[in-house]
Amino acid sequence: MAKILVVDDQKSIRNTLKDILEYEDHEVALAENGEEAIELFDKSKYDLILCDIKMPNMDGMEVLDIIIGKNPDIPVIMISGHGNIDTAVEAIKKGAYDFIEKPLDLNRLLVTVKNAQERKDLVVETKVLKRKVSKTYDMIGESEPIKMVQDMIDKVAPTDARVLITGQNGTGKELVARWLHEKSNRSSKPFIEVNCAAIPSELIESELFGHEKGAFTSAHKQRKGKFEQANGGTIFLDEIGDMSLNAQAKVLRALQENVISRVGSDKDIKVDVRVLAATNKNLKEEIKENNFREDLYHRLSVILIHVPSLNDRKEDIPILAEHFNKIICGELGVTEKTIDESAIKELQKYNWTGNIREFRNVIERLIILCPENIMASDVKLYAGPQE
Repeated sequence: MAKILVVDDQKSIRNTLKDILEYEDHEVALAENGEEAIELFDKSKYDLILCDIKMPNMDGMEVLDIIIGKNPDIPVIMISGHGNIDTAVEAIKKGAYDFIEKPLDLNRLLVTVKNAQERKDLVVETKVLKRKVSKTYDMIGESEPIKMVQDMIDKVAPTDARVLITGQNGTGKELVARWLHEKSNRSSKPFIEVNCAAIPSELIESELFGHEKGAFTSAHKQRKGKFEQANGGTIFLDEIGDMSLNAQAKVLRALQENVISRVGSDKDIKVDVRVLAATNKNLKEEIKENNFREDLYHRLSVILIHVPSLNDRKEDIPILAEHFNKIICGELGVTEKTIDESAIKELQKYNWTGNIREFRNVIERLIILCPENIMASDVKLYAGPQE
């Protein structure tokens, strides 16, 4: 259960709270004033604080300020026998989880403690997940080409400018799109990804714009499309070069007028969406072949970001190798391998046609198949000849 610090200048209340909370299997520490509370807080880790407001020398509000300053995620429940609405509001504004008046309603106290602990667990879990996600989407590299991409992201992300991301397969175009969203003012809103190449041409309009019930044979109910789902946030149209001309026309209208209409409906729906697109194709060549609309190209390419191939930034291979070594070993639950300098040099000789995606697969293969020290001979054996 939780480890709880109880702060109150009245011994009887401290002991009563201790008995109740320990009966509920919590571990309890006691402090009779603010100074002692801060001292204990600095020495040990607590899951929850119960703190009286009216105390000599340092009152509970001061204790709250200091604790929240040191750890804003810890739930602090304020207790007072002289409470009023203003005091409660002030405590909540300062970061307290809740405010309870004396004489204490023990049932309410126990429910509040339970809820505060559950909230803390959720906050911790969310932070762990965010760290995992941020590691997954780290942009690794110190080469000049990748620094240029990072600088461009920093400049463009805070705007609502449309961005066309180009580059070979496996270079990390989706990663660039995610960072453009994460560093934008829309980061708290949805990031919706659509792989235009993976959706059959006859379904792409329904996928993007939704459909009404009965719009076609399998439309058994109304469905929101990706543009509606991304409202307020960002939509990422990956492999847009594979989108049908008919769907391109509707996307163009959405960009021009900020409205869409579902398949089977004439009703316009207003949307506020930032559009990012990516392709591994040369869209100017596609325009010449009448496979892509020139007006849509100009709408999408307000900003152009080209993601370099791994072959164009081989100086990043040592950093990338260590990065994937750490991540993959963590996922597999094994001790990190040592990648010898000779192995790194061997990896730098290869022609990485599959770019970062291929490189990660090779590192994973080496980690699984090789001993603790990965040598050049291992790379030659398991990475396979590249043309």
